[in-house]
Amino acid sequence: MEESVNQPTARFLLQPGTLLSKTTEQTEFARQCGALKSIETEYHLIQQQDISFVVRTLSNLARKEQASKKQHQQEHKTGKKIDPFLPYENDLFVGDLSSSHICLLNKFNVVNNHLLIVTRNFELQTDLLNLEDFRALWRCLKEIDGLAFFNGGKTAGASQSHKHLQLIPLPFLPNVMHQPLEEAIAKITFKNSLGKLDSFAFRHGIATLNISKQHSDREAVEIMLQKYRALLDYVGFEISPQTHKQPGAYNFLATREWMMIVPRSRESFRNIPINSLGFAGSLFVRDRSDLELLKKLTPLQLLTKVAIV
Repeated sequence: MEESVNQPTARFLLQPGTLLSKTTEQTEFARQCGALKSIETEYHLIQQQDISFVVRTLSNLARKEQASKKQHQQEHKTGKKIDPFLPYENDLFVGDLSSSHICLLNKFNVVNNHLLIVTRNFELQTDLLNLEDFRALWRCLKEIDGLAFFNGGKTAGASQSHKHLQLIPLPFLPNVMHQPLEEAIAKITFKNSLGKLDSFAFRHGIATLNISKQHSDREAVEIMLQKYRALLDYVGFEISPQTHKQPGAYNFLATREWMMIVPRSRESFRNIPINSLGFAGSLFVRDRSDLELLKKLTPLQLLTKVAIV
């Protein structure tokens, strides 16, 4: 296991109740010093069945593409993978979540306060999520009402091989909608806390978390891990207790109320890439021609093409 830098002590861990303020403060600092490379977008709403899809047209991807190209060129030249999290960029550092995880700003953010929950030591993005991952995730979700997600491997939209979850604050669009799946999830008839969206004609599963204020942090984390394992089984992934590698690519999403897993078959369709956010009702296209293609194809058909029927 490769060691990371800056191992924390207890006195350097983020204090409870400070994550949001620290994130806001660091965002402003990173923007001022140029470390944060925000990508401007315009959005459109496409209503299909009971989901209002938010489709963002990315007006400036040049900086992110240049950075990715430079990374690939350097990797080809040296024959070694570059890990942007080891070491991490100090200007993007929000704080230590635990002895195992740190919190960083997403350098190329589309929405404000987009956080990365990164393992301090190197772990693969194709490793299954574990108790420590959920402990770090719950620490963030407790303080920021948001949508968390994890792209399990390149086929699921992961751009880096170092394990990291992500968290974007809710609402999706202030004064417009809280989250696109809200109406669809409300219609699910759950059995033993597990169910499916009527709109999704592909393999997936949703679990209610039922975490209340009466649950301790330890209990909440154990509930999340148990529901995650139950969902993996529900969507057909066979995993032994000793296994730590994922059996196939998948997308994982979670809020304070629910959790979802969608197995994946391909990274993109017709040059439109899909990561976890697509299954939360948030899609990204490069330009207006791709937007028109998406309208003809329809969002649900696009998702079906990259999932497993």
